[in-house]
Amino acid sequence: MNKAILLFLLFLLIIKCRCENSRSVFLRKFFGIKYICDKTGCSPSIIIFGKNQVQCEISCLNNLQCYLLTFDLSNNQCEIFANISVDYANLIQQQNVITMITLDNEQLFNSMLNNITEASTKESTMTSKITTTSTNTGDTITTNRETTTSSSTTPTTTTITTTWSTTSTTTSTSTTTSTTSTTTSSTSSSTTTTTVSSTTSTTTTTSETSTTSSTTSTTTSTSTTSTTTSTTTSTSTTSSTTSTTTSSTTTSTSTTSTTTSTTTSTSTTSSTTSTTTSSTTSTTTSTSTSSSTTSTTTSTSTTSTTTSTTTSTTSSTTSTTTSTTTSTTTSTSTTSTTTSSTSSSTTTSKTTTSSTSTTTTTAIANPCTSGNLLWNKTGITVLGSSSSPVPASGVFLDSNDTLYAADEAGNYVVWRLLKNAINATIVAGNYQSPGTNSSQLYYPNDVYLDRSGNLYVTDMAYSRVQKYINGFRNGITIVGTNLSAGSALNQLTNPRYFTFDSTETYMYVADALNHRVVRYLTNTTSGTNGVLVAGGNGANNTNTSLNYPFGIHYLPSISNDLFITNYYGHSVIRWTPGASSGTFVAGVPGVPGSDSTHLSSPMGIKIDNYMNVYVVDYNNHRVQLFCANTTIGITIAGNGSAGNSATQLNYPRGIAFDSAMNMYIGDDVNNRVQKFMKL
Repeated sequence: MNKAILLFLLFLLIIKCRCENSRSVFLRKFFGIKYICDKTGCSPSIIIFGKNQVQCEISCLNNLQCYLLTFDLSNNQCEIFANISVDYANLIQQQNVITMITLDNEQLFNSMLNNITEASTKESTMTSKITTTSTNTGDTITTNRETTTSSSTTPTTTTITTTWSTTSTTTSTSTTTSTTSTTTSSTSSSTTTTTVSSTTSTTTTTSETSTTSSTTSTTTSTSTTSTTTSTTTSTSTTSSTTSTTTSSTTTSTSTTSTTTSTTTSTSTTSSTTSTTTSSTTSTTTSTSTSSSTTSTTTSTSTTSTTTSTTTSTTSSTTSTTTSTTTSTTTSTSTTSTTTSSTSSSTTTSKTTTSSTSTTTTTAIANPCTSGNLLWNKTGITVLGSSSSPVPASGVFLDSNDTLYAADEAGNYVVWRLLKNAINATIVAGNYQSPGTNSSQLYYPNDVYLDRSGNLYVTDMAYSRVQKYINGFRNGITIVGTNLSAGSALNQLTNPRYFTFDSTETYMYVADALNHRVVRYLTNTTSGTNGVLVAGGNGANNTNTSLNYPFGIHYLPSISNDLFITNYYGHSVIRWTPGASSGTFVAGVPGVPGSDSTHLSSPMGIKIDNYMNVYVVDYNNHRVQLFCANTTIGITIAGNGSAGNSATQLNYPRGIAFDSAMNMYIGDDVNNRVQKFMKL
């Protein structure tokens, strides 16, 4: 009997323990109440865009980390919270919103209802929202981005198409005149200009002169010169060519034709001067040996007349783009027929052509120097469209100006767009198919291509760095272990952007949730420890700590310091690798703002050869330029308000420059990459 009682009590104890370790799968609903947690101490959340409330509830019940969710009936936005914070969160009254709480957290939630406040037009921007699981049910796409809006419908194609057209026209004129003697000269020249350019200018003159005696003498000379030139510059440039030919005729015919073609075109990066001089001398001597016939050649004689005709052609060419193509085709055909019964004809022709080409390369001027122009604030969409959205995060351009873009939350791939191309191709990841195998990615954040053709990608959701050897589509994990996040030096937690040294020996990874920067060898393997070079002692807004580092750039030829954006710290700090502290260079640590001295959740960052700092100000929808040694920013892209026009940005992320300092921005919520031309 006692044994039976003991077994029964043991059974009750086991049931009680299991119940305490299992959360309720039922949700208590509160209508007109919205839970907001946007402070630094808040836990990350997940934003889901579904078709209805039921899908939102299912997403929460399937997620073991779901404690609470809010569903907005006006736009079908579902936000899942992994924790409830009494210290940092607020409850507000808002129509068309339902807040649902798991029953085992109901008491904690009810304690917050006593402090409920009236809702205004306040918008809550959620950041860095990723958990170890995510679902895609029907047309509902789970996103993990620093924005509150994103919707994607599965496209049927993996090709991104944008429209890009270039028109170049060159006019070439050739004139042929047939009389007793004809001289025709046609000159066409062109100039092309880029950073490094080559110019070819060709002038061909064919002259055939014959004088006749007392009988029939016919000379036909035909000269055809065709030159086709495609001229492109980074700005609008007009190139004009003038050709002049002078011909004279005397009794002993001597004709000298001199053609000079000079074209000069200058851009902000380089200038090219091409000079071509063509000189043609033609001499004709005619002797008649007939006792009864006299042959006289004068300009006014009616017996025998030599006529010289000169044609001058001027062509001008105007074109705009950034590519250079020069094609020259020269065709010369000369036919001379002389019939004489009692005369002899001698023709001497001499042609001299010289060509000189000079190329000068000029360094990009400091944009912060007084009088220098900045960037055109009207952007050009080079990747992404309404039919094929590309929610771009990190962007990168190689030495050939080929664009690479990490498609983080929409398609889970990396795109490549060749210079001046229209269609992009996928070089890493499976289109709209996230996963853990070597050919898949899950929330790729940043991308880099080394000089050997190896591709590197930070795979944020799986806390790893993938390397793709020389175009191979299956990646190798070189940083991170077994798809598990952690704080050991061979582990990462939410890696965001990275940067490389000039020799590509080391890469520096912004390990966001570990609030540190870790250095790894680029030829390392999974499980190998890295070296802590900045932060690592918790989140803080002092100069001895980092606070969710997101963007990072290293330019050792200019500075030995890393330049790092603190996403939660709203600041930029420069840090010598291995030092115990850094120096703030932009923003006010811990204080978000929208004026010229403040930042709000900065992401991408670059520095130039003049130590100027370029910062993507995520929550302010703009790009700020901080000139060297100043903390006052200049807005060079975006106008501070979210929008999809050519002059606006909507939660931008990554930044990169091509060889001409044209600027490329990953415009995340607008699902595109914008190009801003250097002026």
